[in-house]
Amino acid sequence: MFYYWHNWGGIPYFAPIHAERKTKISLIIPARNEEVAIPKLLQKLEQQTYPKDLFEIIVIDDHSTDKTYEIVQGFQDVKLIQLKDDNINSYKKKAIETGIAASKNEWIVCTDADCLPPAEWLDTIVSFKEKNNSVFIAAPVMYSNNNSLLQIFQSIDFLVLQGITAVSVFKNSLTVCNGANLSYDRKAFDEVNGFSGIDSIASGDDMLLMYKIWKKNPGAVHYLKSKSAMVVTEPAKTWKSFFNQRNRWASKATDYDDKRLLPVLLLVYSFNLSFFVLIIAGFWNYYYWLYCAGLWILKTLVEIPFVSSVAAFFGKQSLVKYFFFLQPLHIFYTIISGFCGQFGKYEWKGRKVK
Repeated sequence: MFYYWHNWGGIPYFAPIHAERKTKISLIIPARNEEVAIPKLLQKLEQQTYPKDLFEIIVIDDHSTDKTYEIVQGFQDVKLIQLKDDNINSYKKKAIETGIAASKNEWIVCTDADCLPPAEWLDTIVSFKEKNNSVFIAAPVMYSNNNSLLQIFQSIDFLVLQGITAVSVFKNSLTVCNGANLSYDRKAFDEVNGFSGIDSIASGDDMLLMYKIWKKNPGAVHYLKSKSAMVVTEPAKTWKSFFNQRNRWASKATDYDDKRLLPVLLLVYSFNLSFFVLIIAGFWNYYYWLYCAGLWILKTLVEIPFVSSVAAFFGKQSLVKYFFFLQPLHIFYTIISGFCGQFGKYEWKGRKVK
């Protein structure tokens, strides 16, 4: 955590350089049952400062059972494709792959149908790409939240994940990124045969692809630290959907080719599991409960500088006061999701997958 804290501060903040743009973008948006969210996203895309003749919008409808398809049809200049494939384990990868196959431009930008980008989003991404000669860019994602326990907890947890994403990409340890705000060179995607080899894994359209591209293009995978490149999305609305989401994320851990990640995951999981062991042991000797409380305080003290600095960037400083009290919930979900992600099934977008 000290490593993340130190290096988070070392990531330079990027401000877009205003210049004539030439890069042509294909914006890929997989969508399943997003009739409420997707019109808001498409309206935001109409407000982009990036030249309209330099980007296309491709929405891939993933077997929606609501009015997603009909709503998207109402937007001009949006290419709409219906996903035909069925009985596969990773519908999102197939949707992205289908969208890229139908695209005509050299730079791919991917986001989710429930995200909202700022007006300078595409311009900032291209400005960064042109300055750094990037082939793959991970950019920030932030949760909106109300005052409910569930949403406050998710926002804090997601802030930590976003900070770890930034540092891991910046330092080329490449352990995590988020598919809600990614972009990459079309040629780089084709060079690694897209999702081939990872297409049977339900998750991993983000970090597994990032690692494949990094192996072919070391030094050209970058993190874009800029508020004008940040997209906002909503957290899970129920505890069930939250655990399903986290189980889905955890499910790809053992499929990551870079084995540097596995010892870190085992260390984190074992550390969190130790709290459960101490609580059980306390029924035989209450001193173990004191050790557990001390470890809770120590964990908070170690993590709070990093959490505070990341929260300041995302404008979420007000949430830091809840961090200490939500530690038990974080420990519990880490233990449950770490186990279920590897050995259980979960439901996502109305489908049960493994």
